[in-house]
Amino acid sequence: MSVYVLVVDDEPDIEALFRQQFRRDLRAGRFKIEFATSAPMALERAEELRDATLILILSDINMPGMSGLEMLPMVRARRPDVPVVMITAYGDAETRRKAIEQGAQGFLTKPIDFALVRLEIDSRLGQAA
Repeated sequence: MSVYVLVVDDEPDIEALFRQQFRRDLRAGRFKIEFATSAPMALERAEELRDATLILILSDINMPGMSGLEMLPMVRARRPDVPVVMITAYGDAETRRKAIEQGAQGFLTKPIDFALVRLEIDSRLGQAA
């Protein structure tokens, strides 16, 4: 069974950062990471992974076109089984409130604390087992 984490961010260096931080896990096959560079691409990818085990979506809030906050209720409606953690460079209280109200299960600020991301992933892996 393949277990996936979907990372949504328009910044091109995010994929390399995640692959570097989780290289041992990826090599060991603990989980796979999929990347989407836009909210519409993420919605499509979340649908395509329906037959796989998608355990977590990590999404940036500020993206061109559709923001992560705009995507959040759509992805929660299509995949209510998958927790979503929002990531932003601006950790203000209003943005956090909106994200939680719209169904986000967590909130991380940039620069990304990969120890916290690892805890989120490990927690979801434990629940998927």
